[in-house]
Amino acid sequence: MSERSNETQERLQVLRELIREGEASTQEELCNALKRKKYNVTQSTVSRDLRRIGAVKANNSEGEIIYLLPEQHLAQIPRTTTHDISQLIVEIRSNESMVVLHTTPGSASLVAAELDRVRSSIGILGTLSGDDTIFVAPVSVKQISKIEQRIRNEYL
Repeated sequence: MSERSNETQERLQVLRELIREGEASTQEELCNALKRKKYNVTQSTVSRDLRRIGAVKANNSEGEIIYLLPEQHLAQIPRTTTHDISQLIVEIRSNESMVVLHTTPGSASLVAAELDRVRSSIGILGTLSGDDTIFVAPVSVKQISKIEQRIRNEYL
């Protein structure tokens, strides 16, 4: 691993710790906190890093906007037999090679984390998420319609 790659991984780990500690609620505050820890970053670097680690914005109990890591956000969802992500999914579509889910803005990484958690039971290799879109890679393209139906049955 290159020295630059090591520094990036270390910075991402520090960013995760800052989010877990609830130290900052804006990208600017996170940028300043990283600078205090001797990481020379810009707001755009912090923005990219937040996407890399799957951080999402949420409201805390005081109504303030904070950043959460995917595992923290999942922990806030009321538990039933599965995580209730149905209100976050807007649309599910598929073609001959993959299933695509559209979610409410900012919640794709949360929904993808839940799908990844149960991937073997629904027949997927994994997911790739953006802000509001998730690409679901199937174990077999022959099972696309079954996978789409399993997701619908489980989460909608």
